[in-house]
Amino acid sequence: MTRLTRSEGFAVLAFGLLALLVATGARGADPQRGNALYQECKRCHQAGRGAKHRIGPHLNDIFDRRAGSLSDFRYSSAMRKAGEAGLVWTETTLDAFLTNPRKMVPRSRMSYEGMAAARDRVDLLAWLRTLSGSRTGLPVAEPTMTIDEFGLDPRVLDAAGDPEYGAYLASECTTCHRPDGADEGIPSIVGWPVDDFVITLQAYKRGKRRHQAMQTIAKRLSNEEIASLAVYFGRPLAGP
Repeated sequence: MTRLTRSEGFAVLAFGLLALLVATGARGADPQRGNALYQECKRCHQAGRGAKHRIGPHLNDIFDRRAGSLSDFRYSSAMRKAGEAGLVWTETTLDAFLTNPRKMVPRSRMSYEGMAAARDRVDLLAWLRTLSGSRTGLPVAEPTMTIDEFGLDPRVLDAAGDPEYGAYLASECTTCHRPDGADEGIPSIVGWPVDDFVITLQAYKRGKRRHQAMQTIAKRLSNEEIASLAVYFGRPLAGP
């Protein structure tokens, strides 16, 4: 039998205790409260009947799914490699990921900083559990970002984008955001749905979303330029 080192033994013990705590908490979980907490996630993820991939993959049937395994979503190389190395989403691994996504899967495109309260994670996971293993009675998937959320004119989505023009404009974006989609402390903007990208930049442009640098940049862009950047960054780009 292989003997574990002292540090390996502590790691196994800690992971076992985490699993026990998650399982114990799950017995008193509140899925309805978890649904309310999901509002933190829906900017990027859809869940429920009719859910589609948006900035992040949909969250239906996430339990017992290998990380990075949905063939029709463009994951970061870090998430794909984590799945290839054996990461499967369970109560325990999802709890650890929600606690600190960047620690669990470094260099993934998940820009969420984490859900600190264990009670919140237990309730959120209880709600996500209701979306796994059953195709009946699912709630209708909510949209991610909407023009109504920011009070934007629907016509901002009518502008046609030119990917070649977007490539020309992209140099200002890629001084901060990685062109290969990697997340180095700054959220990835590669692979976003076009509408979500347009709505986000339009919200910055009109002061509906706060970030000094992004507001300054967005205010200089026309509707056509925003649409062109959205089409350019929305295409599958080469990267690790």
